[in-house]
Amino acid sequence: MPNSDLLPSLLYKINENQLALEAAIMELTLWVEQRGSAEVAGNVRGALDTISKNEDFINMTLAVLMAPE
Repeated sequence: MPNSDLLPSLLYKINENQLALEAAIMELTLWVEQRGSAEVAGNVRGALDTISKNEDFINMTLAVLMAPE
């Protein structure tokens, strides 16, 4: 397998890790919020919005990269 064929797989795995981290951080955010730190939870949600906003673009790019030629 040429190295160039590895790039889409690598990007897919990085994206998968990013989404797993997003889910874990959201769980911690809910835990923090339940303990009365709404301001901290709001700040974290703001940062997580960046991941959500970029997710569609990342998925579209991965689909293009992984499409058979």
